[in-house]
Amino acid sequence: MKKKKKNKVLIIHGPNLHLLGKRETGIYGKFTLKALEKILQVKAKELKLDYESFQSNSEGEIVDKITKNEYDFLIINPAAYTHTSVAIRDALLGVQKPAIEVHISNIYRREDFRRKSLVSDTVIGVISGLGKYSYLLALDAASFFLREKKN
Repeated sequence: MKKKKKNKVLIIHGPNLHLLGKRETGIYGKFTLKALEKILQVKAKELKLDYESFQSNSEGEIVDKITKNEYDFLIINPAAYTHTSVAIRDALLGVQKPAIEVHISNIYRREDFRRKSLVSDTVIGVISGLGKYSYLLALDAASFFLREKKN
């Protein structure tokens, strides 16, 4: 009997997210990236999703991860690159994979330069301002979209 293939979700954490729990805790919270990863692993297992995550401060590494990996759905927090990276935008357009943009903080309540996203119009949706729950909601949504795609 052939084993049913799980859908694979790739989660990319952009620059400085390795500093979660230390950096501007009033904005980003006191949880660490490691703690967030544990929560996401449990949630992915509950949703019967294969899960891979990646954090990088390098724009090129993020582009490579988007364009050179096998996955069915992408959840991406481009962090500071949200507002500056045409390369990440082009990578998202190039792979034509379903994706959700997430942000821990509400970028629309922050400085003017943070209110413009270069990637928002390339993704299915944006979840912003709900802390770590932004990621959890994105996993729920990814599961929903992947199930709908099969039907």
